[in-house]
Amino acid sequence: MGDLLRIIIGLGVYVYMAIALQTMAKKTNTKNSWLAWIPIANVYLMTQIAGISGWYTLTVLLLIIPLVGYIAMLGVMIWFWWKIAEAVKKPGWLGILIIIPFVNLVVIGYLAFSK
Repeated sequence: MGDLLRIIIGLGVYVYMAIALQTMAKKTNTKNSWLAWIPIANVYLMTQIAGISGWYTLTVLLLIIPLVGYIAMLGVMIWFWWKIAEAVKKPGWLGILIIIPFVNLVVIGYLAFSK
């Protein structure tokens, strides 16, 4: 039963993140907001919302190298979310809060659904 619960929670978080990212894309008039639902393509969508080069999507491939990938990806994700926060007219420093478990879900919801 524990594995099923993890799968359900994981799917719930995935759907929440996709809806929030798609909402932010629409809020910023970013094309192809449906990319929020496709793994890796959603990272490309994040670059477009943030107004940075889509080539940064390749940083996802750094995940193949465990420690270097984790540290690099953490920095890149903070930067993405900083730029996304600014794109939806919120303080960029909110992007730093992305690294805090559970707080990140609140921040993403705030960026997506606040006026």
